[in-house]
Amino acid sequence: MRIKTSIALAAAAMLSCATVAAAAGMSHSSSGSAMMAGQASDTLNLTNTQRKTAWNDLKPGATKQTMPHGYTATVGAAVPTSFKLEPIPSKTAQAIPSLRPYDFAMTGGKLLIVNPSDKKIAEVITK
Repeated sequence: MRIKTSIALAAAAMLSCATVAAAAGMSHSSSGSAMMAGQASDTLNLTNTQRKTAWNDLKPGATKQTMPHGYTATVGAAVPTSFKLEPIPSKTAQAIPSLRPYDFAMTGGKLLIVNPSDKKIAEVITK
């Protein structure tokens, strides 16, 4: 009887460890896929090809907005609260996956890629 109890306890302990390990693996892969999908940050480094694609895809549909007097659109600067930000369209996000978590705005001949969480410009694209 003691041997059966010991075996049952050992099996339960191994099953418990396997369950914990599997859960940890799922948690790890979930955060890994979040990393793969990307999270917006305050800087973004696009290649010249990606910049051209973004310009060509986003400029035609962007709402042209007037840059406030004295405002300079630079990486790291927050966009004015009056700016209407638009989400990156799925077509552009498919072509440039790193843009997926961002918003954008167009002002003064500049395409601004903006971190939606803090409204800071991550990339400025000009023609």
